[in-house]
Amino acid sequence: MLTRPTPTRILHVLVATPGGGRGKGGIDRVMSTLRDELIREGDPGLDVGFAASRGLGHVGLSPLYAAGFILRMAALKAAGRLDLVHINLSVGASTYRKMAIASAARALRVPYVLHLHGSDYDTFWNSQRPFLRRRIRGLFEHAAQVIVLGQVWRDAVAKAAPAAAGRIAIIPNATEAPKRAHIGDGKSVHILFLGRLGERKGVPQLLEALSRLSDVPGWRATIAGDGEVEAMRSTVAKLGLQSRIAVPGWVDGEAVESLISTADVLALPSFAENLPVSVIEAMAAGLAVVATPVGAVEDIIRDGETGLLVAPGDVDALASAIGRLVSDPELRIRLGIAARTVHRTRLSPKPFAHAIIESWKNAVAGR
Repeated sequence: MLTRPTPTRILHVLVATPGGGRGKGGIDRVMSTLRDELIREGDPGLDVGFAASRGLGHVGLSPLYAAGFILRMAALKAAGRLDLVHINLSVGASTYRKMAIASAARALRVPYVLHLHGSDYDTFWNSQRPFLRRRIRGLFEHAAQVIVLGQVWRDAVAKAAPAAAGRIAIIPNATEAPKRAHIGDGKSVHILFLGRLGERKGVPQLLEALSRLSDVPGWRATIAGDGEVEAMRSTVAKLGLQSRIAVPGWVDGEAVESLISTADVLALPSFAENLPVSVIEAMAAGLAVVATPVGAVEDIIRDGETGLLVAPGDVDALASAIGRLVSDPELRIRLGIAARTVHRTRLSPKPFAHAIIESWKNAVAGR
């Protein structure tokens, strides 16, 4: 006698991400990694859609995208194809849009997972008026699950929204392994910065540190990203380092892959971060990383083991750390190998996707 297999219960999830997973920012890049891994896994029990909550155009159009996301939620719920909403959250207007989306989810009786990104979220939260602080606390406390990128953010959320403390999962960001083999510069030590050019990322301090190494032979640097591009080019010119430091502006796609494959060191001396994707990309390629112990960076970088850590704003320490890596190839290689091992075991797409799926299942089950 033949028995029919019990049909798999499909979990329908809609993910709110700024550009629907097609944007250049860190959240969209991480969500694109998640989407690609879900496609590779091909789990028949999952139906996951990604939709824009901000859009890729002018920020003035973002309320229309948020409204469109809410309408899509309502349509999917009416069709019986929405069990959970995954809300990616950052500071500023992102929080206000996500309040509306979360309120709509609650009105539709759909649980939501809140995924916290953005640097200095605790500072942003505390700077709001009392009414908005309470609204943000409610945003977290009504979430079926809260995902944070490191222990420091778990502690911050648990303190500010105590009712959510038992539903917080730490899931660090992830990136793909690089498609290009890491070859390094060869002729000299290539120091790379990737990110928004400005004060928060410590770029002025990086330029000052590099200027102190101007008499040290055997290095060059690329400082790539958007933001204060012309100001940084002007500073490089004033320092007389145009022949050693390139400031190409924003780079993307294959250009980023090429820079990482030919770099030897990644420097990110930020004053504030959550968990920077550029550091994880560098670790994936086996670069030696110099960073600051801000946000969740210390969760993945151990000083002297998987990278070098210096205090934010300490130009002397930053110059010393970069100088060590320029002059000591064995140290560069050892740190790079250790960083790559951490990436493959903790920061690659498969464990990341599995942890996200587990969080989704817990949210739907009410755990």
